[in-house]
Amino acid sequence: MSVKIRLKRMGAKKKPFYRVIVADSRSPRDGKFIEEIGYYNPITNPAEVKLDEEKAKKWIANGAQPTDTVKSLLKKSGII
Repeated sequence: MSVKIRLKRMGAKKKPFYRVIVADSRSPRDGKFIEEIGYYNPITNPAEVKLDEEKAKKWIANGAQPTDTVKSLLKKSGII
């Protein structure tokens, strides 16, 4: 089983809001997930990012692969 750290889209049409989740790579974008580790709101200026640093580091240490977008959010937050 390949585990990914990725975004789950929430919010209304034209007003995206994302949750950062840990999920099996085979599950759909907004489907079943293992754990929620934070959120990302691109609408606010500047974009609001809140991540649980402990959980993110634990999942990366256990072999979870972040997607490109999540990897950039982790770098901006100083977790990676």
